[in-house]
Amino acid sequence: MKKKIILILLMTILVFYGTLILYNQNSESLVSGVKDEKLAECPESPNCVSTQTEDNTKKMEPIAYIISNEEVMEIMVQVINEMSGTKIMIQDSNYLHVTFTTRFLRFVDDVEFYFDEQNKLIHFRSASRTGYSDMGVNQERMVEIRERFLNEI
Repeated sequence: MKKKIILILLMTILVFYGTLILYNQNSESLVSGVKDEKLAECPESPNCVSTQTEDNTKKMEPIAYIISNEEVMEIMVQVINEMSGTKIMIQDSNYLHVTFTTRFLRFVDDVEFYFDEQNKLIHFRSASRTGYSDMGVNQERMVEIRERFLNEI
């Protein structure tokens, strides 16, 4: 009887996590690119950070640079490709959309970069596709990307 209960419990957990993983892999990206030189606003949930948000709890500073946009894009792509679980979805002359997939539960986060050549700033937005809280993962990721990028220029 005890083995049966444990088996049922394990099966329930496996089905739950399997469904969660499939849902995350098939969820649609919520990115909208750049409109009027701005990335989309963060949602109300706390699983997003951005350099262009109006919400001070989610706001981060953009990354300043002094080299050409081509060099900046090349360095940022290099930084992204050196990180695990990344996939470049869109790469234009002033825009980059990257997905980050976690190892264990396969959660997908969308990260967008807008390279503002006029002001020599890299604006970004990092948001989880699903869930409510990200336990600070998006902010930590963007701090890491900033550090890696600045170490390369």
